[in-house]
Amino acid sequence: MADSSLVIDCRQVTRTYSEGPEKLTIFSDISLNVAPGETVAIVGSSGAGKTTLLNLLGGLDKPSSGQISICGKDIHRLSEAGRARFRNRYLGFVYQFHHLLPEFSALENVMMPCVLGGMAVADARNKAETLLGRVGLAARLTHKPGELSGGERQRVAIARALVNEPDCVLLDEPTGNLDEHTGEGVRSLIESLRDQLGIAFVMVTHDMKMARSLGRVLRLEQGRLIQEA
Repeated sequence: MADSSLVIDCRQVTRTYSEGPEKLTIFSDISLNVAPGETVAIVGSSGAGKTTLLNLLGGLDKPSSGQISICGKDIHRLSEAGRARFRNRYLGFVYQFHHLLPEFSALENVMMPCVLGGMAVADARNKAETLLGRVGLAARLTHKPGELSGGERQRVAIARALVNEPDCVLLDEPTGNLDEHTGEGVRSLIESLRDQLGIAFVMVTHDMKMARSLGRVLRLEQGRLIQEA
C-alpha cells in the first residue's frame, strides 16, 4: 500500500524496452521516497536513464514493473486523461528547453495550467502576475519567449511549474542550456523558492554544484540508484 505521507513513493520500479528479440533494461528494482518539501537531485552519466526515471515519476511513461504513487495515488492506475488531470494539479515540470508557447506572452504561458485546470481567467491572471513578480519578471509580463533571454525564459518556465501550487516539481537539466552566470541565477532562484514554498523538488542534472545545493544527491549508475556521500 502506498504511503500517503510521501509526495513520491516509488517501489521496485523496472523499465525495459524491446529491441527486436532483445530486451534492454534501463534500470531495475529502483525505489525512491520523497517527503513533502524535500529536495532530491539525481545525477549520472548521459544515457543512464535519468530522464526516463523522471518521466516515470511524472506519469509521462509507464514502468515495466513496480509501483509509483504520488501523494498516495498510484498514477499508473489512472486513465491517460486522469493522469493528465492529476499532473496538472499535483506536479509541475521544468525542462532543459523551456517549452514555452512562442505565440503567447510570459503572463499567458504561466496562466495556462490554471486555465486548463478550470480556474477563472481573472484569478489565473492574478496568480500568474504574482508568481512572475516573485521570480523577478514583473516588468516582462507582456514579452513573448522570443523577446526574453535564456535565463528569463527559464524563470517563466519555473513560474509556470509552480502556478498551480503543486506538491512536487520535476526538473530535467534546468540549467543545462544556460551559461554559468545565468545558471547560477536559476540555481539561486530554485533554492529560494524551495525554502519559501515548501514544495518538493526532484531534479536530474549534470550540474554537481546545483545538485549539492539541493540536499540529497542520488547517482543513477548501472541501473541502480546510489546515495552520494
